[in-house]
Amino acid sequence: MKDFFSKLREKPGFKSVTSSILCIIAGILVGFLVMILLSFFNDRTSIGNAFQGLLVLLGGPFSSGRGAYIVTNLGDMIFYATPLIMTGVSVAIAYKTGLFNIGAAGQFLMGMMGSLLVALNINTNGNPTLGVLVWILAVIVGAICGMLWGAIPGFFRAVFNVNEVIVCIMTNWIAANIVSWVFGTMPHLINSGSGKSGYLITTAVTGNGTPTLGLTRIFKGSYIDAGIIVAILIAIIIHIILAKTTLGYELRACGANRDGAKYAGMNEKRNIILSMAIAGGLAAIGGALYYLNPGIEFKFDSAYGSLPDYGFNGIPAALLGSNNPIAVIFVSLFIRFLNVGGGNLPSAGFNKYIADVIIALIIYFAGFSKFFKDMLSKRKKKAEAKANEAEKAASAQAAEQVVEQTPALDNTEKEGDKS
Repeated sequence: MKDFFSKLREKPGFKSVTSSILCIIAGILVGFLVMILLSFFNDRTSIGNAFQGLLVLLGGPFSSGRGAYIVTNLGDMIFYATPLIMTGVSVAIAYKTGLFNIGAAGQFLMGMMGSLLVALNINTNGNPTLGVLVWILAVIVGAICGMLWGAIPGFFRAVFNVNEVIVCIMTNWIAANIVSWVFGTMPHLINSGSGKSGYLITTAVTGNGTPTLGLTRIFKGSYIDAGIIVAILIAIIIHIILAKTTLGYELRACGANRDGAKYAGMNEKRNIILSMAIAGGLAAIGGALYYLNPGIEFKFDSAYGSLPDYGFNGIPAALLGSNNPIAVIFVSLFIRFLNVGGGNLPSAGFNKYIADVIIALIIYFAGFSKFFKDMLSKRKKKAEAKANEAEKAASAQAAEQVVEQTPALDNTEKEGDKS
């Protein structure tokens, strides 16, 4: 059993998971201290409220009160985690190739635009089979739009060595303006009949929404759909590609040492463009899955004024998950779990935005993940050094005993010769 835990501690995955957990614990503890400080400056709260707030926050959807609210909030938590998983995996795969995909927001918008152009322009007239086929087509078109948009910063990085962060920031805002312009020229897609001139109609009108697969029967009153299943399957596939395929090996090799990968015969320029294209496609699928839900509306006329949060929230999801696609799934669900708990904080006398502060603190501590990994490695080295010293001491003691016994053996041999 001791050898099992010793081997487990040596694995990089164990160190990554442990460092992420330490980051989360550190962020929650500091956030709890913030709530304690706020309780002193608010006449309506006390230290007891801070403890209550911590329990509410850690309770997530389970602190919602009645059972019906808990079930609904749990379903919404899973639904809102879906695009976060996709943008988190998008950032992770780019990082594996040594790139920082800060353009997930623009890719998210382009994927949304491509998918809605398909889903909202084809009316299936209540035919569920045809509706599913159109939905699949919409997701594919959205993914292609995102891949093309993600390939732009990859191309500039590979061919002209332009920093991908700069190009990503530019493509984000270009995408936001393109989306507003495209949908602004399509009055038949605007939900003017409901008095929402700045919004598009939803897929509930055309019947091409994301299938629910019966999940809404379990989580009644929530937005949950099959998108979470799609997101989890894609994350698993990306993990397998990175860990078990030649393409994944080349992408990781390019990220570890681009010049070394080139020297080994790998096409580093192709890998850079391909990595950003895949990252763009993943973020775009996140946008498609989010807005293809029949209950989600898109305010197209203000898209140029702000970028979607999911594009940037994917960065901390990837960081906390150590850029492992499987870990990103759990981190995304955890972040949404805290968000739901934060929405219930007013019951403890605190503003719901305290949850955002705590999540921001966790994200901040995620930057110290390498520090925690190094700390765990130092502990291992110290343990190995102590074991080596003990082994050397035991060897020296054994050698001394042999030296002490050698004269006695010589005398015995001499006495035997005389006789």
